[in-house]
Amino acid sequence: MKKLIILSIITLLGLSSKINAQDVSYGLKTGLNIANVIGGDADRNNLFTFHAGGFVEFGVNEKFSIQQEILFSRQGSEIDNSQEVRLDYLAFPILAKYYLTDYISIEAGPQISFLVEDKVVYNENGYPPSELDANSFDLGLNIGFGYNISSRLLAQMRYNYGITTISENPDSNNSVFQISVGYKFK
Repeated sequence: MKKLIILSIITLLGLSSKINAQDVSYGLKTGLNIANVIGGDADRNNLFTFHAGGFVEFGVNEKFSIQQEILFSRQGSEIDNSQEVRLDYLAFPILAKYYLTDYISIEAGPQISFLVEDKVVYNENGYPPSELDANSFDLGLNIGFGYNISSRLLAQMRYNYGITTISENPDSNNSVFQISVGYKFK
């Protein structure tokens, strides 16, 4: 974890040497996760959860920028309407953003996530929550678009596909659709 933070800081410092201070914006965002676990044999349904965190956007030129985020993201799925698989991650998306207009952008990039907590919650039969033994690391790929509502308010829609498996038995991956709103302080 420390190595990832140090690598992120070095990357940001390297980028910032090529970017003017007026081309940096930062803020907070939150939103809805429509999450599911794909793969395996279980009959799974979408789990409606949330994500929240902050972002920094570095403008490279008028059309292109890099956005780095740190998010708390609850993912997982509902199984047979009787239990929920909850996977809480600390996620670090790094997105390349291309502005089609002054207000609309498309974005894509990797996401590195570290598992904070995993548990299975039973909805009906009163069993206490149990651990899932999920992998502590998840690598995903994001693709989406953003809309700057004003100079301070933004909205984003994004899909994240987990490239690495959540657990080996059965092989299963994260699949998350996110709808976000955010506020830029600068």
